[in-house]
Amino acid sequence: MPAEPAASTRSRTFRPGRGLAVFWIVVAALAWVVSFLLYLEYVGQLTDAEPLISCELSVLVTCGPNLLSPGGNLLGFSNSIIGIVLFLGPIYAGISALASPAGMRAWYWRVFSVFVLGGFLLVHLFAYRSVFEYGSLCPWCMVVWLMTIPLFWTVFGWTLREGIWGRSDQGVGGVILSWAPLIVVADYALRAVTAQVRLDALGSLF
Repeated sequence: MPAEPAASTRSRTFRPGRGLAVFWIVVAALAWVVSFLLYLEYVGQLTDAEPLISCELSVLVTCGPNLLSPGGNLLGFSNSIIGIVLFLGPIYAGISALASPAGMRAWYWRVFSVFVLGGFLLVHLFAYRSVFEYGSLCPWCMVVWLMTIPLFWTVFGWTLREGIWGRSDQGVGGVILSWAPLIVVADYALRAVTAQVRLDALGSLF
């Protein structure tokens, strides 16, 4: 099937279903709250103040090594601040979709998709470094990972299915969106098995 003309795509508007928009809002809001808790934990590590909710569950399952590592301060400050800022994006996108019956132009959703892709790649980078370089698992970080992964796959699948990137990818998008729960579980399972094999995370808890 030939690709949709660029002019036609630019003139159309797109809007996710109410359920999908609400899902993005809820997932991003949870990730934002956890990012804020991570920031409080980071401040506590620097000042020896008591955290609001401690994330130290065992020698391996703890936030400290990750938060104070170079990888935990990718841009020279805590990665939690990145989360506090960036997770406002999906919340805004979801609210925009609910508030705009006519939907938004393709460029809006393309920018949003690239934005979410960046977060998806970052959490996988952080997960890799956490397991293979720092030898620890940060509980709050893992919650952020758990939220970001389904956010990406649903955004990616929906934008492809709706033809936001062109009609030729609509079939692929439909498959991704239909199988998103299984894809997300497989992604989770890969992280969990890798952490268990590498660190014996369960053994450190019991």
